[in-house]
Amino acid sequence: MPLPHIDPAAYAGQLAAKVARFKSDFSPLGLPEPAVFASAPLEYRLRAEFRIWHHDGGLDYAMFDPEAPKRPVLMQDFPAACATIRTAMPALRAAALADAAIGRRLYAVEFLATLSGDLLVTLIYHRRLDGDWEAAARRLAASLGARIIGRSKGQKVVLERDWAEEAFALDGRMLTYRQPEGAFSQPNGGVNRQMLGWARARAAPLGGDLLELYCGNGNFTVALAPLFGRVLATEMSKTSVHAAQHNIAANGTGNVALVRMASDEIAAALAGRETFQRLKDIDLAAHHFTTIFVDPPRSGLDPATLELATRFENILYISCNPQTLRDNITTLQATHCIAAAAAFDQFPYTHHLECGLLLERR
Repeated sequence: MPLPHIDPAAYAGQLAAKVARFKSDFSPLGLPEPAVFASAPLEYRLRAEFRIWHHDGGLDYAMFDPEAPKRPVLMQDFPAACATIRTAMPALRAAALADAAIGRRLYAVEFLATLSGDLLVTLIYHRRLDGDWEAAARRLAASLGARIIGRSKGQKVVLERDWAEEAFALDGRMLTYRQPEGAFSQPNGGVNRQMLGWARARAAPLGGDLLELYCGNGNFTVALAPLFGRVLATEMSKTSVHAAQHNIAANGTGNVALVRMASDEIAAALAGRETFQRLKDIDLAAHHFTTIFVDPPRSGLDPATLELATRFENILYISCNPQTLRDNITTLQATHCIAAAAAFDQFPYTHHLECGLLLERR
C-alpha cells in the first residue's frame, strides 16, 4: 500500500466509499445500517515512526513508500500526527542538527503520544550511547517536555520511564492507561474513544459476566468492566499483560481477573478438555458468562475460538480486517445474527476500516 496522500477535502468521500464497501460486502449476512464514526481529518495519529535520513550535512525525517522502497520520502512535518508530535518534530530535528551527541548516527525516531498530552520519544542509534548522550538527552527531554528512551544494539537507556500515560473521560468516568513503549496501543485516540463508547452502549443491557479475549493493555477491559458482574480477560503478550494489570488496578475495576492465556487454551479450559495451573485461583464454574468480547489480530478468530464463541448469548466483535471478519461471521451465522454494526475510521486516507458488530444468539 502506498503512503497515504492526506487531503482533508477528500476525506468525507473516501470514508463514504469505505463504508459503502463494508455495507456491500456484509449485506448477504443481514448487516443492519452501521453507525459511522469518522476520524479527525488531520492530527489524528498518536503514534509515528520515522527513519532519520542524513544528507548533505543535514538530516530529515523519512518514510518509505512500499511502491518505491529504496527512495526515502523526506519530511519535516507529518500532518497525520497529533499536535503534540507535530510540535516536537522540528524541535527534535533542530536539537539533532545542533548537538552531535543527539544527532550522530541517529537512525530512527519513534513518537508515542496520548490525548492527555504525554509524549514518549524513542531515539534509535547505530552507536553505543554514553554519558555525553545521556546529558544531552536529558536537556532534550526538558526542552520537549517529553520522556526520552535511547536504544542501540543490546542497549536501552530509560531516562525517566518507558511508558506514556493516557487519561480521558468516557461516559462521565475518567479512564487512565499506562501505554508501554513498543507495545500495542490504539493509534487514533479520538476514534478509540468512539469505539469504547459504542462498545459500552451495546454492552450496557446485556448483564451477566464477560469473557474478553486479546485484551491487550486493558483498553476495552476497564471501559466495559463496570457493565458486567465479573470479567475474565486473557492476553498473551507479557508486556501487555503487565500494562493491563496496572490499568485494571488504577481504574478500580476489581471485578476483573486477568490470565496470560491463548484463546485456544481458554476455549479448552471452558470446554473441560484441559486444566491449567494459571487458572487455579479462578472458579470458572462460578461465572455466568453471557457475552464474549473479541478484538483479534488481522487473521481473525481461529476455529477453536469460533467454536467457543458459539456458546455465548452475545458476541461483541471489533475487527481490524473486514475480510476475516466476514469469513468469521459467515461461520457464526448458523447460531447468531447481527444485531448492531459500526464502522470506525482508525486510518484515514487508506483502505483500512475498523468494524464493530454485536451478534445475538438466534
